[in-house]
Amino acid sequence: MPKAVWITGLPGSGKSTVAEAFRKRHPEFVILRMDELRKVVTPAPTYSEAERELLYRCIVYMAKTLTELGHDVIIDATGNMRRWRELARKLIPDFAEVYLKCSLSECRRREGLRRETHAAPRKIYEKGEKGWPVPGVTVPYEEPLEPEVVIDTEVTDIGAAVGILEEALKCR
Repeated sequence: MPKAVWITGLPGSGKSTVAEAFRKRHPEFVILRMDELRKVVTPAPTYSEAERELLYRCIVYMAKTLTELGHDVIIDATGNMRRWRELARKLIPDFAEVYLKCSLSECRRREGLRRETHAAPRKIYEKGEKGWPVPGVTVPYEEPLEPEVVIDTEVTDIGAAVGILEEALKCR
């Protein structure tokens, strides 16, 4: 049965990096990136609550449809509200939530250093300090209550994170 995996965590926690490293070893997975979807659906994003609601429902629907068509899917998206991840769990039979745990201070540090953002907006934490809606800063980030996998990306390197994910998903 095709599976969907939602990699969630604060901006800068390593979601895109882990998703990409995992897909290199498992090219059968399709990655749905919220930042890429946002550029198509809302080319001038406001990051309002209504806009986020629409976009997260869209990405869940896309993941559901792709799994129904036989594709394994990774959702690379902060998904700061539990209700969106719970919607995916409700609609997709083989679903796993992967929480990349990382302190806000480390996420800020990484985001300030990164060059490639996988379509993510740049300097997001600086924007948060100016009032932009940034998960964990000016809008809530609701940590998963019972994720299938928790990876502390402050102490776990990318290779080990992929191994943990493979073991949890039985992908070896």
